[in-house]
Amino acid sequence: MKYDEFLHTIPDSRMDICRNVFLEYRDKIKIKKEKTIIKNLEKIFKVTLRIGIDKGFQAMTMRDLSSTSNLSMGALYSYFSSKEEILRVFLSEGRKIISQILVELIEKEKEPVAKLKTAVEVHLFLTEKMHKWFYFSYMEAKNLSPEERENAVQSELYTEKLIENILIDGDKKGVFAKIDHSLAASVIKAMLQDWYLKRGKYSKRNIDVDHYAEFIMSFINSFVIVQPVKKSYPQSPV
Repeated sequence: MKYDEFLHTIPDSRMDICRNVFLEYRDKIKIKKEKTIIKNLEKIFKVTLRIGIDKGFQAMTMRDLSSTSNLSMGALYSYFSSKEEILRVFLSEGRKIISQILVELIEKEKEPVAKLKTAVEVHLFLTEKMHKWFYFSYMEAKNLSPEERENAVQSELYTEKLIENILIDGDKKGVFAKIDHSLAASVIKAMLQDWYLKRGKYSKRNIDVDHYAEFIMSFINSFVIVQPVKKSYPQSPV
C-alpha cells in the first residue's frame, strides 16, 4: 500500500475526533447545534496544536486560544472548562480513532506477514497524516494528569502488543523466527516513532513516508522472517 492509497481508505481523522467529542460530551457542551459544535471544536483543536507546538502547552492560555481561534472567552468556556481538559479530550479521542483504524485494517489480513506489513504501514501513514497530533501527543504527555499519563503509556504499549501478537502468531506458523517477541515489538515501535519525532532529518534527505515504510519493512523482514536453509551438496570427485 502507498500513502496516497491509504488516504482514500480512511475518513478525515480530524473531523472524526470532533464528531466523537460531540457525541461523548454533548450533554456537557452548552451549545446545541451539532454543525456549530463540530466546526468550533475543529477550530479549538487546530489552534491548540498550533500554539502548543510553537509556544508550548504550559505557556499557552485560554486567552491565547480565544484570540487565535476568534472565539470569545465565553464561547470557549462553553466547550471546555480549562486548557487541561482540552488536552485530555483531544488526545484521548485521537488515541481511540488511531487504535480503531489500526485494528480494523490489520484484521482484514489473514497471514502474519501481511498483518505485520499492514501494522507498520498503517502506523507510519497515520503519523504522516496526523503528524502534528502525534508529535504534540508525545511531547505534551508530561502535562497530563497521572491517570491520563498512564492512559497514554498504555496506548503505546497497546500498539506494541499488537505487533508482538503478530510476531508470536507468525512464530507459531513457522514464518517468523524464534526471537524475543516483546523486545522486537518494542524496537519496531521505536523505528515507527522516529518518523514523526525526527522527521526533519528524513526530509533533508528527501525521504518520503513511502520510502521510509519500504525500507523499514525490508529491515524488519530480514530480521523476523525465517530464511530458507541453503542446501549444500557434496562436490563431485575430480
